[in-house]
Amino acid sequence: MDVSVVIPVYNEFDNICRLYEELNAVMRDFGRSYELLFIDDGSNDGGIEHLRALAASDPCVKAVLFRRNYGQTAAMQAGLQMAAGEVIVTLDGDLQNDPADIPMMVEKIEEGYDLVHGWRKNRQDKWLSRKLPSKMANWLISRTTRFPIHDLGCTLKAIRREIARELELYGEMHRFIPILAHQRGARCVEVVTRHRARQFGTSKYGISRTLRVLLDLVTVKYLLDYFASPMKLFGQLGLVCTAVAGLAGSGTLAMKVLAAVDMTGNPLLLLTIFSMMAALQFFSLGLLGEVCARIYYTTQPKQNYAIRETLNLTAPDPDADFPRFQRAA
Repeated sequence: MDVSVVIPVYNEFDNICRLYEELNAVMRDFGRSYELLFIDDGSNDGGIEHLRALAASDPCVKAVLFRRNYGQTAAMQAGLQMAAGEVIVTLDGDLQNDPADIPMMVEKIEEGYDLVHGWRKNRQDKWLSRKLPSKMANWLISRTTRFPIHDLGCTLKAIRREIARELELYGEMHRFIPILAHQRGARCVEVVTRHRARQFGTSKYGISRTLRVLLDLVTVKYLLDYFASPMKLFGQLGLVCTAVAGLAGSGTLAMKVLAAVDMTGNPLLLLTIFSMMAALQFFSLGLLGEVCARIYYTTQPKQNYAIRETLNLTAPDPDADFPRFQRAA
């Protein structure tokens, strides 16, 4: 299988058949073996019957039907894990992404990139409720993660399968796929893609979603910089609190010795005690985080590095808990 197209859908009754026709025409002309993998996220508008009919009439159409609505991130994770293609393309089921961009993105992958993500440069959405919050969130995310990107919200992406299988998505993490893949050493590139106004159905996203994305940004920042060694974060905070406690304690002692100031209710004394307690808490969190990180890596077939290729070494067994390399004969 050359290409898997993963399409999360939720209550897109009017769009499913139209999207299938466009995708089928594009992929047939592209000349690569393909599958269309629809992930139904608990739709209740009758769209599942469309998927059943399409799967019965076309073996290239495959579908995963969730028991209830779990959210786009869960649907995306399921699609990435179940796709069989060497290249996995993801796009929305609302017809706003143009399937005609898929061949261009797959060809970019064939040039040597691991992930190609779209940039809706001329986005056809409402300015106040969609475009403005998106621009602000993209700017903040780019500055925080130091990953240059214009449009993290574009679902249209092409990913090598081995990269997709390494991703662990939850919350609203699907929009951070390029950043998480870049952390694993993937070569990423952003390309301008077409964007169309929604014709049928209603959008499932609102301005309130921006808050959830910003909260997930805190998690992503932690995963990028401190997941493998949490003490780097909590230890630094503990040292700052220790320094504050030392300064406040010195000031308290000086006031007592030199000016005979009564310590009862002295703000500096209270600050000293509070800072010492906070420092102890941060150091404890750092140690607990270090233990959890060690447990994560030692009890699962996980590793905090990613190998692109080996030279004169046999490939490791991907199912082994502790892969071992041997020199090739």
